[in-house]
Amino acid sequence: MAKSLNERMLELFTPGRGTMMPGAHNALSARIMEAAGFETVLFTGAGFANTYLGVPDMGLTSLKEVVDQVAAIRDAIDIPILADGDTGFGNALNARRTVRMMERAGASALLIEDQVYPKRCGHFEDKSVIPKSEMVQKLKAAVDARQTGMLILARTDARAMEGLDAAIDRMRAYSEAGADLLFIEAPQTMEELARIPREVPGRHLCNMVYGGKTPIPSQQALAKMGYAVICYANAALQASMLAMRDVMKHLRAHGSLEGVEAAVIPFNDRQKFVDYARYVELEKKYRGA
Repeated sequence: MAKSLNERMLELFTPGRGTMMPGAHNALSARIMEAAGFETVLFTGAGFANTYLGVPDMGLTSLKEVVDQVAAIRDAIDIPILADGDTGFGNALNARRTVRMMERAGASALLIEDQVYPKRCGHFEDKSVIPKSEMVQKLKAAVDARQTGMLILARTDARAMEGLDAAIDRMRAYSEAGADLLFIEAPQTMEELARIPREVPGRHLCNMVYGGKTPIPSQQALAKMGYAVICYANAALQASMLAMRDVMKHLRAHGSLEGVEAAVIPFNDRQKFVDYARYVELEKKYRGA
C-alpha cells in the first residue's frame, strides 16, 4: 500500500537522517526542486513575502494569500510540503483555522512559531515572543484541530531574547503539548547547534540561512548531531535574485544578453519545468477533433 504524503514526511524527519529541505516560494520553484531530486520542500513565508509583495518578512501576508500559494504548490509537485504558518495568524482560535485551511490546501506539516503577531524573520533583530504557556495552548489547539494527520512543527524564536537555555525549555514544553516536529530558530554557535538535539529528544529541523546568525556546517555534520531535516529556506530565492539582478543590469547596460547567456535558462528547458508537453497532449485529448 502506498504511503501517504504525511507518512512520507514523518519518515523524512527521522532523527539523524539529515534530510535536505529547500525552501520554495512558489509552484515553479517547487517544481525545480522536485526535478533536482529533493524529497520534500518548505513553503517559505519569507520567500513568499519577498516575491509576492516585494516586502520584508514582517507578517505582511494574509492567511488566505499563504494558503492559496500552498495549494498551488501542492498541485504542482508530488512530494510532501512543510508549510510556514508563521504564528498561526493570531491566537489559539486563529491557529485552529490555519490548521484546517492548510490541511485542505495539501500541506503535510505545518510550522507554527511563538513570536508575537505580526512576526518578523527569525534572523532579524527586535523580535518578541509570547509567553510559553500561551504557545503551549496554541499548539494544543492546533493538534486538536487537525483531521488528516498533518504534522505540527513547533518553532521557538526565544534564543534571541531569552537565551538558548530558555529556548530549550520552551521546546521541551512544546513537545509535551503534542508537537510532532521541533525547531529552535537562529542558534549562534556550533556548540548551540549540537546542544539542541542532544538535550531535547525528538525530530528536529535546523535552518541554514546564508548571511544569517547560524553557522552553516555540512549535511553530514548536522546529521551526526541528530538533526532530522536541514532546511535551506531561501537559498533558491537568493540565487534567483542574484541572477535576475546581474542579467538585468547587463541587459540595461549592453542592450542584449550577449555575454550572460549562461545565466539564462534556455527556452526549451523553461518549458520542461512547466510541463508544457503534458499540457499539449491534454489539449489534444480534449479538443474533440
